[in-house]
Amino acid sequence: MMTIFRTLFRKELLDASRDKRSVMAGLYYAVGTPLLMCLLFSVLLKQLSSSDELLISIDNANAAPALVHYLANKDIRQGEGAEVKAIRLVVSTDFQQQLQQGRPATVIIDADRADDQLQTAIRRLERELGRYNSEIATLRLMARGIDPQLMQPIDVQMQDQATPDSRGGTFLGIASLSIILTLFYAAMNLAIDTSAGERERNSLTLLLSQPLSSLQLVLAKIAAIACFSMLGLVVILLVSKFTYGMVPWQQLGFNISLDADFMLFTLLVGLPLALLSASLQVMVSFVAKSFKEAQTYVTMVLLVPVALSMVTTYNIAPDHLQWLPIAAQQQAMIGFLKGSAIAMPQLLVSSLLTLAIFAACSYASSRLLKSEKVVFGL
Repeated sequence: MMTIFRTLFRKELLDASRDKRSVMAGLYYAVGTPLLMCLLFSVLLKQLSSSDELLISIDNANAAPALVHYLANKDIRQGEGAEVKAIRLVVSTDFQQQLQQGRPATVIIDADRADDQLQTAIRRLERELGRYNSEIATLRLMARGIDPQLMQPIDVQMQDQATPDSRGGTFLGIASLSIILTLFYAAMNLAIDTSAGERERNSLTLLLSQPLSSLQLVLAKIAAIACFSMLGLVVILLVSKFTYGMVPWQQLGFNISLDADFMLFTLLVGLPLALLSASLQVMVSFVAKSFKEAQTYVTMVLLVPVALSMVTTYNIAPDHLQWLPIAAQQQAMIGFLKGSAIAMPQLLVSSLLTLAIFAACSYASSRLLKSEKVVFGL
């Protein structure tokens, strides 16, 4: 039995390696995704750490010279021309009088908060106005002989125990998401070609006419596809190691480094997912009646791992998802990168559940191959 399986495995592996377009289609994702992420992260970090001058329009600036001077020291100035943001700060004409009388002086921020390009600038202006407001309030209390500390009954001090490797939570989630999805996209075309493609080429009926069981044939196909999924995983880890090293993470006070230990851990965690990916895509491809239909079905099915990865990345309902396949593996990868404790019970249960789904999909595929409607695409 093992001899037949090894022969089938070598045959499937050789056939898949000959289909260079399908192999390269999977590797394009493994190579291109880290490069794209590197570019996006670099641009995003530049925007987040940028302290460029903010030019806005200020009405009645002469009514609040101290406020205008304060904002100018924070690189928020009145300007003209195309570089001026569509933000207008309107100072009330009685601003100075209200301050002298100890009353609230009105300033209005006139801007479109729904404009995504203005949200960061609006928050920055609001933050600086809030600080100026606090300084004026402190000076008023001191002028009346009142200790400003009376307004702060609780002195909150933060002792940050986060390490430089654990501060990039969202970035770590996105990086692990792209790595996890490689297991599904790296061999998608191969899974379709070795099932629905062979059926259209009439080579599937020839294989089934040989003295072998349908389960042996399915397992050989899944094993070959899983090998290419793991190949894609190795490629994206190697490319990510070099590309993420070029991103200036230090600008935000953290670091993301993919060392050899993380790579080995990811390969170990990703092996059950590679088997799950291959078995699921093969089963769905056999259910479809044609190659094009298989492409549609597989693309729709892959929305499930994408959704699980996205939910894990943005930390939505983690208590309910940390036991499920894909989510638990991704959380373990994030924990490993952060240097925090890995939830081993969840990871073990998820891995066993992943292998159970792999076994169920493999058995279902072998049963499908015993139906003439499936074999001949009727």
